[in-house]
Amino acid sequence: MASAISFGDGNIGFQAGIISGSVGPVNIHHHTPPETPPNPSIVIPFSRDTDFVHRGILDQIHQKCAVLGSRTALVGLGGVGKSQLAIEYAYQIKGRSPKMWVFWAHTSNAARFEQSFRDIADRVKIFGRQNPTASIFQLVHDWLCDDRKEWVLILDNVDDAGFLVEDQSAGQDGQTNGIRSGNSRPLVEYIPQCLNGSILITTRSESAALKLVDKRNIITVEPMGRADALALFENKLGKHDNSGDTSELVAALEFMPLAIAQAARYISQRVPRYSVRRYLEDFRKSDYKKSSLLNYQSEQLRRDREAKNSIIITWQISFDHIREIRPSAADLLSLMSFFDRQGIPETLLRNRSERRNSWQDQEKNEHNSFLNNDANYSDDNEDKTSQSSVSDGFEDDILALRNYSFIFVNMDGTTFEMHGLVQLATREWLKAHKQQEKWKQQFVKSLYAEFPTGEYENWAKCQMLFPHAQSAVAQQPDERDSLTDWASILYKAAWYAWRIGKGVEAEKMAVQVMKVRKKIFGHKHDDTLDSMVMVGLAYKLNGLWDAAEMLFVQVIETRKKKLGADHPNTLTSMANLASTYRHQGRWDAAEKLFVQVMETRKKKLGADHPDTLTSMANLASTYRNQGRWDAAEKLEVQVIETSKKKLGADHPDTLTSMNNLAFTWKGTGREIEAVKLMEECVQSRKRVLGLNHPHTISSCTALYTWKAEQEGAILSVQSTKDG
Repeated sequence: MASAISFGDGNIGFQAGIISGSVGPVNIHHHTPPETPPNPSIVIPFSRDTDFVHRGILDQIHQKCAVLGSRTALVGLGGVGKSQLAIEYAYQIKGRSPKMWVFWAHTSNAARFEQSFRDIADRVKIFGRQNPTASIFQLVHDWLCDDRKEWVLILDNVDDAGFLVEDQSAGQDGQTNGIRSGNSRPLVEYIPQCLNGSILITTRSESAALKLVDKRNIITVEPMGRADALALFENKLGKHDNSGDTSELVAALEFMPLAIAQAARYISQRVPRYSVRRYLEDFRKSDYKKSSLLNYQSEQLRRDREAKNSIIITWQISFDHIREIRPSAADLLSLMSFFDRQGIPETLLRNRSERRNSWQDQEKNEHNSFLNNDANYSDDNEDKTSQSSVSDGFEDDILALRNYSFIFVNMDGTTFEMHGLVQLATREWLKAHKQQEKWKQQFVKSLYAEFPTGEYENWAKCQMLFPHAQSAVAQQPDERDSLTDWASILYKAAWYAWRIGKGVEAEKMAVQVMKVRKKIFGHKHDDTLDSMVMVGLAYKLNGLWDAAEMLFVQVIETRKKKLGADHPNTLTSMANLASTYRHQGRWDAAEKLFVQVMETRKKKLGADHPDTLTSMANLASTYRNQGRWDAAEKLEVQVIETSKKKLGADHPDTLTSMNNLAFTWKGTGREIEAVKLMEECVQSRKRVLGLNHPHTISSCTALYTWKAEQEGAILSVQSTKDG
């Protein structure tokens, strides 16, 4: 029998006499005393940025997050300042509400999201958090749901919300997405929506945001305004700079906060041997130098360790993600990166059937009417289901790129635009992956198929596509066929530029075309001769008469041998040379050539052919220069009447004839009639050519001068009478 024993202090128990058999382990449970709850604080891994520039969008964040139980998302391009806005908001809201908890959760992937929740649990000292079998997500969720606590939770870098909304059961590889707690519920269910807390999300992807918030609770973060960008640059640089260089630089950086901070850091580390002006000059030297500067990575105290401090790399990471989830959208972005950043037409982006043969016919005779070709995804005989599928694919690609703020749809709904620096980053990625030439050739092919000749009837389309032709200047391809198409684009663009009076642009493009065609075809090929003529016309427009004359003489000699003296192309070259003579004041030489051209064209083309009318107008101008007013007037009246019938009253050639006749009337003393006709000409030229066209400016100047002369004459007569 067991005997009772006393342990003292009133403790009484029983003592076993003899124990037989094995004795199992004894579990001793130590009950950890409750931890003292800490006071509310701000739990984020970044210090406050004393260089932060207040942006109006911060007020929107405060307004939306002030709503009880709200969920708000900041959506924008990488490097546009979403996380910096969130950091500043966190410190501001803590300053306004000292009793509020402010938490920061890295949400780029499941593992970092879990670690952030563990950090929160440790900071607020949640009971049971150290139990290896406990769900850290459930513990934090329950703590946040306690309506005695006020809090703000910032979910940073939610660029892929898939791991939040999908079940956390074992994936295809049998793993659990890095979640150690073994839960299978979607993680988003552990992010509470309760009245005592609000959630702010930052993401580059609108589609990711929409998995967590309503559309109306998305705030789109755009690049900074000019004033804010200047303030940020000066704050980061550490000094005030009133020079225009700073304003030019932030504009060149497209007001992107990360790029601005990058540039300021780069410059500040190199002063006094470096300056804002030097950076700007280097930045503008070439795409290579530009990308080198934008690839510079300096340590940023307020960027997540996974985030890149180079804006180029930041965007390329997003590009890689798009290529992974939707390769066709990445392909579309690759193509768009070669266009001008604004007004990218949908018709040039959609897939088209191979139609190269029909376009080669146009290339053989570029002066013929432009062969229009509508861009379609498929031929008419393809079934409608296939067409619909391809169209849906294009729309999905556009949506994917819009979701990441890589592109924007213009108000017309048929053109797009994107940031120039995003285009550069994309091209640099293509270069690094040896795909640049492929997409350069695709860009050339698309633009070649759509760019018309520079004739008046094509001006509307030329105007829309001209900026993209200017972008093509810097995108010369290597492959011969593509290079030939590239030269054709520049030729037609130079043609248009010459017709609308943009001499500098016309000359730049035409010279490049001439060099390339001489190399491909030789000096005597028709296409080479056409390009030499275009260079000559640009020289003439820019007042380089001697250089123009030299080219025209070369072309005439070659064409006479190849085509004959009365071939239309030969006659055109002769007319160009005659026009050059006229501008040089060599009236007799000009007259001789113009008469020869006019008579031959009348026989070959007819008296009312546009080319014949042009030669008649040029001869009339020569007569006027010689003071042969009657002969000039006779030809000009005939040209105007025929031009109105054949070309229309608003055609530029008709307006030129009106302008010339007005000058002739002025020279013969018919000043009232001259002013009236010039007024009509000015109004039409303003409407058709625009205010800045050289012909419009010339007519306006003449009209202003003539009217001033008339007013002076009237005042003189009145003064005489008064005397």
